[in-house]
Amino acid sequence: MKPRVRIATTRTPDGGEMVLYRHDRDFSIMINGQDLMHSRQHESELALARLGCAHLAGHKAPSILIGGLGMGYTLRQALDMLSPQAQVVVGELLGAVVEWNREFFGELNGQPLGDKRVDLKTGDIVELILRSKDRFDAILLDVDNGPSAMTDSSNRRLYNREGIRVCHRALREHGCLAVWSAEPSKKFEQFLMSCGFHVRRFRLPAYKGSKSQSRFVWVASEDKTILPPGGGEPRLPLKKESKGRHRRFRKRR
Repeated sequence: MKPRVRIATTRTPDGGEMVLYRHDRDFSIMINGQDLMHSRQHESELALARLGCAHLAGHKAPSILIGGLGMGYTLRQALDMLSPQAQVVVGELLGAVVEWNREFFGELNGQPLGDKRVDLKTGDIVELILRSKDRFDAILLDVDNGPSAMTDSSNRRLYNREGIRVCHRALREHGCLAVWSAEPSKKFEQFLMSCGFHVRRFRLPAYKGSKSQSRFVWVASEDKTILPPGGGEPRLPLKKESKGRHRRFRKRR
């Protein structure tokens, strides 16, 4: 049995240690001893692109943003779905992740960073979105494990109400926001809906055939008709009438 080999390391903005391992033909990344991603567990990353770009079939020149390069699986799937005239902006915080994609992960997914449709931006994804009013037909976010950010604490601002509003502003009419997460989050769902989005929640296997490990993708749009079929439809909780309002109502009877 071949051993797992530590082949590269980097530091996150928070000072954590991110380590790249190789085991035979597979790669994995850990941060401070916790699993962040694995090349075998990429089914939900492919689904993020399939669900978030489903409404773009037939569009001649769509513009999309992928936040978080990861191991390149979401980018690969999006490129395979989109037209030759599409523009795909990829935002990645860590330069080391870009280097690892070019040196190691390209063999997994056909070197997607070499595609002429790709415009790679290294740096803060929130700042990139802030500069992009009415620019994108789809925004696909797979940043830092989802709403429970573990690589950089500042990434949490992407998943609060203000961050969602920034994404909303960057979408074109009939645009779509799709968000990947390692965990469910009712709080995040409610943020999405309170910002004017219709939402679908999809529970997905980490890899084909897996029943014990689940990942989650939310797809959100102002236009309910473009949301992909299936999934669950989260709802905002009903507001309870206060006792004071109830008493006033009874007095008027």
